[in-house]
Amino acid sequence: MADSRIVSAAPNAEDAQFEASLRPRRLADFTGQPKLKENLAIAIEAARHRGEAMDHVLLYGPPGLGKTTLGSIIAAELEVAFGQTSGPVLQKKLDLSGILSTLQPKQVFFIDEVHRLLPDVEEMLYSALEDFSLDILIGSGPGARTHSIPLPHFTAIGATTRQGLVSAPMRGRFGLVLRLNPYEVEELTRIVQRSARLLSVSVDLAGAEEIARRSRGTPRIANRLLRRVRDYAQVRASGEITKQVAETALDLLEVDRFGLDEIDQKIMRTVLEKYRGGPVGINTIAASIAEEPETIEEVYEPYLIQLGFINRTPRGRTGTDRAFEYFGVNKYSPRSDQPGLF
Repeated sequence: MADSRIVSAAPNAEDAQFEASLRPRRLADFTGQPKLKENLAIAIEAARHRGEAMDHVLLYGPPGLGKTTLGSIIAAELEVAFGQTSGPVLQKKLDLSGILSTLQPKQVFFIDEVHRLLPDVEEMLYSALEDFSLDILIGSGPGARTHSIPLPHFTAIGATTRQGLVSAPMRGRFGLVLRLNPYEVEELTRIVQRSARLLSVSVDLAGAEEIARRSRGTPRIANRLLRRVRDYAQVRASGEITKQVAETALDLLEVDRFGLDEIDQKIMRTVLEKYRGGPVGINTIAASIAEEPETIEEVYEPYLIQLGFINRTPRGRTGTDRAFEYFGVNKYSPRSDQPGLF
């Protein structure tokens, strides 16, 4: 059976290298997010005109929408150095102080998963973002003293998939707080066509639209599905990606017309068939399909809610009428595992 998890928005090392080769380098080449792009363009132009470092930026939204790409684009537009790290990597104050002490003037410092910074590390970052200084404690006990090291003015870009977990003091130190929204099919179609040109793959408009339609509104998934469909077209077809070739390849990968994969199907059938539409708790769903509750909440459930297939209620998750209709389940039929009375 094909591994349906290829549509997860979390990249592995090979996919990350593949996606990096397809990332746009300039803001004009970045597809979608028109309001966000306009705000960034104004901030970048103003910073260049004044000859100053751009204000700090917080980017938030679901994974795979282009937060890291935008970070590198901002650095390229400002014509400054680009440094990158992530919250889980910075385990000690010494890790952060070592990075901050090497920053260049006006450099872009990108912090992925900023909501996962440890409290001690986050507190050290406060003064760096606001006062451009690094406070270091020298000695211990009664003789301890704080030494402040000045830092060059730089631009910090924080990226997070869970803005609610970013502390208020941290969020308040970002001058621009911008949200990335899921992409429309038309925007993803243009992304697929651009990626196909870079990969020297022949794809017609209908084929690109079919891949885009099943990409869950996420460019990262669109590029990954394009990669799989390209393989199928080269091995089982003439090499050109048409609508029929894309449909056959994606059906083989068990990615349906809404982009739902095997795990999505299991979640919905658990709610609709086993628990007759709910309400059912997230831990019960997770135990039923042998998946972690956090993975369901962060990766799969948001898209199912966006499609209108599932609702969150105080008592648990419930299936909608649209979900019963799409999955072909009779809303009023008895549970398949419930024995008859006689």
